[in-house]
Amino acid sequence: MDRKIFRLAIPNIISNITVPLIGLANIGIAGHLDSAKYIGAMSLGVTIFNMIYWNFSFLRMSTSGFTSQALGARNLTEATSVLLRSVIVSVSLGVLIILLQYPIGQFAFRFILSGEEIKGYVEAYFRICVWGAPAVLTMYAFNGWFLGMQNAKTPMFIAIFNNILNIGLNFTFVFGLGMDIEGIALGTLLSQIITLAVTVTVWSLKYGRLKKYLRYADLWNKVALRSFFKVNADVFVRTFLLTIVTGFFTFASSSMGDTLLAVNALLMEFFMLFSYFMDGFAYAGEALTGKFVGAGDRKNLKAMIRRLFFWGFLVNLVAVIAYSFFPGELISLLTDKAEVIRVAKSYTFWTVLIPITGFAAFLWDGVFIGATLSKEMRNTMIFASMMFFACYFIAVPLLGNNGLWLSFILYLGMRAFVQTVIARKRLKLI
Repeated sequence: MDRKIFRLAIPNIISNITVPLIGLANIGIAGHLDSAKYIGAMSLGVTIFNMIYWNFSFLRMSTSGFTSQALGARNLTEATSVLLRSVIVSVSLGVLIILLQYPIGQFAFRFILSGEEIKGYVEAYFRICVWGAPAVLTMYAFNGWFLGMQNAKTPMFIAIFNNILNIGLNFTFVFGLGMDIEGIALGTLLSQIITLAVTVTVWSLKYGRLKKYLRYADLWNKVALRSFFKVNADVFVRTFLLTIVTGFFTFASSSMGDTLLAVNALLMEFFMLFSYFMDGFAYAGEALTGKFVGAGDRKNLKAMIRRLFFWGFLVNLVAVIAYSFFPGELISLLTDKAEVIRVAKSYTFWTVLIPITGFAAFLWDGVFIGATLSKEMRNTMIFASMMFFACYFIAVPLLGNNGLWLSFILYLGMRAFVQTVIARKRLKLI
């Protein structure tokens, strides 16, 4: 079982680690420009797109869950149909975002409480990157499908290609051509479009033979479509609340001044680094859970979950040690601003609590997605989000930025606790 987990987890860990490296590199590029305001602007710009794209991450999750279950049941016709359904929906939603970019942008900019200069940087970043929406959402569908087919290596190589290309283009535009935040945005956009073209080519070469299994009558099967959109609706609500919490965290930071905005942006990279690393195991659990559920193999499902949490705990332990003993070194990699580094060190205690309180939530997410337990994921997030905002409005007036971090840590802990309770009861029915 460990071999099956690591065969999927290691490629996903490698590809996932390269994702925050883009954020770290972009923050690092912004942190070495002539003003600390670029750090805050980058954080706000990325947060806006996170709030947009994360809401559509159901495209990856549902595609992975349905594909892995179809594979477990050895139904290649349905597995192929799942990809085409997801691609059609992804492209349609991406085009819709482009058409609605002005009202979306104006709505998001209203929540930025920093000065006009930072708002201007954020708007410039948004107006360029928004054109990559169809490519980004379509990549969600392909990545979910690859994972559902128990193939983690192809997404890994594609992710590495995308991230190296992104970082290379950003360095070229900013330091080679003298551009600032617009150069970062342009590099990001071009890498998204090029990577999608490469992905489609790779799929055609590796899986083109599956076209013979596609039945257009099955593509629009009412039962399959109803299940597809029901799960997507539940996961959308879950992900929408997740983006509300993380987005609110950043926008709330913008009301505390430019320095604390930059500090919280840097420290949240600790969370992103841990989450993408832990998601490598969650994705493995996602693919294997779907396969075992589709095959009706309850024995291996339970064995896999036990081993998944064993390895997840070890990853959690490594993160706790790194964040406890090397916070200053990690922060210094992201910025050379002495004041930002000094203030950030006083809040690193909270980053140590991130892996402790949250690692189980990441792993349960993978299991729930693979089993398409979308309703349970939705309800868990509703409860945890309510706890976050209740704590925020009580703690922040009393504790300031510490209260904001306390609210976030409570939110992570509640997700893990509720999911554990649900899993102990619900998974017995599988």
